[in-house]
Amino acid sequence: LSNSLSTVDIVDAQSKYGFWGWNLWRQPIGFIVFLISSLAECERLPFDLPEAEEELVAGYQTEYSGIKFGLFYVASYLNLLVSSLFVTVLYLGGWNISIPYIFVSELFEINKTCVVFGTTIGIFITLAKTYLFLFLSITTRWTLPRLRMDQLLNLGWKFLLPISLGNLLLTTSFRLFSL
Repeated sequence: LSNSLSTVDIVDAQSKYGFWGWNLWRQPIGFIVFLISSLAECERLPFDLPEAEEELVAGYQTEYSGIKFGLFYVASYLNLLVSSLFVTVLYLGGWNISIPYIFVSELFEINKTCVVFGTTIGIFITLAKTYLFLFLSITTRWTLPRLRMDQLLNLGWKFLLPISLGNLLLTTSFRLFSL
């Protein structure tokens, strides 16, 4: 969709049409598959099999306590933050704002060509979109029950993989025949 693997080019391709140019609207199936896969990769509920009571004997976290156990939790939350940043850049328009902020610069009497102002706004927009995804993942943790191992494997192999391959085939055919 962006004709590039560069994150800057991906964000620039999403900024052409504002809010409706986001890859969230152009690739809704890919967004849902990426969302579910990132939650599973981060081992967030309902995919947190290492913390499950029935899997506790085989869980890798049973051998650690103290600071090592805390570092596993910090790494888990950093993994969630990085995946949230990837969702923001790939599907939510990255650091571009969908509404014009011309009036904001006039309100604060800032020159529109000021690089610091544009960079600061971009950082705040990226963090706001990232926190939106973090809130979504935490809300998912509160509302959904834990999956068993066989349910997780069936979800991945029998549902997400065929849907993502079909989405890839569909997107490729649209791109091929639209040229």
